[in-house]
Amino acid sequence: MQRLVIMGAGLVSVASFATAAAAADFPAQPYKAPPPIIAPFYNWGGFYVGVNGGIGLSRECWTITSVNGAAVPPNSEGCHDASGGLAGGQVGYRWQMGHLVFGVEAQGDWADLKGTNSSLTAIIPYINRTRIDAIGLFTGQVGYAFDNVLFYVKGGAAVTDNKYDSFFTATNVVFNSTRETRWDGSAGAGFEFGLGPHWSVALEYDHLFMGKHSVTFPATTIAVTRTDTIKQDIDMGTVRVNYTFGGPIVARY
Repeated sequence: MQRLVIMGAGLVSVASFATAAAAADFPAQPYKAPPPIIAPFYNWGGFYVGVNGGIGLSRECWTITSVNGAAVPPNSEGCHDASGGLAGGQVGYRWQMGHLVFGVEAQGDWADLKGTNSSLTAIIPYINRTRIDAIGLFTGQVGYAFDNVLFYVKGGAAVTDNKYDSFFTATNVVFNSTRETRWDGSAGAGFEFGLGPHWSVALEYDHLFMGKHSVTFPATTIAVTRTDTIKQDIDMGTVRVNYTFGGPIVARY
């Protein structure tokens, strides 16, 4: 019996030695670091639609240049501010490369900007009035993103739909009236904040350089035709809400 115990202990020792020797033949397993932490960041790329609302202020300066088809020395009729509210929508597409964001956008707004001044040239006192009914912007954008915060500048073409009237001060009877669609340029800047997977809100300022256009008022039963050069500039401040389609969160390693 004692012999069997001694033989068993010997076999166990041999097996342990053999296992240790076999393990020594294999190289040690290298240390494997845990996977890096994935930090998500907001992706501004994709197609978006939105709504906007705000206020506008336009500076309008009228200069009369002809009466009844005959040129006259340019004579200033004075200036006025046309102000009021505006509301509309926008649609666009953005591309993102790292922190840089590029985009194109079309914006259309109903407007109610109105203003008047008494003509400085009138023999019979009358008032000139400007009404801006609609504003459109077609712009490109360049921005810099800090995660879900985007600062951007924009610029491009602008269009306004304008109505011009002249009416007698004493009776409010309109004697000259015409409409004009005016195209020119615009520049602006904005700050946009991503609220969640798809929604964002922005504050934006735009200046419209609408230049000087020659505007002719057709003759009426009580007035002859006349032409004015009207200079127009517009400042707009809007609050915008956008919905971006697609997955707005991208992994960053």
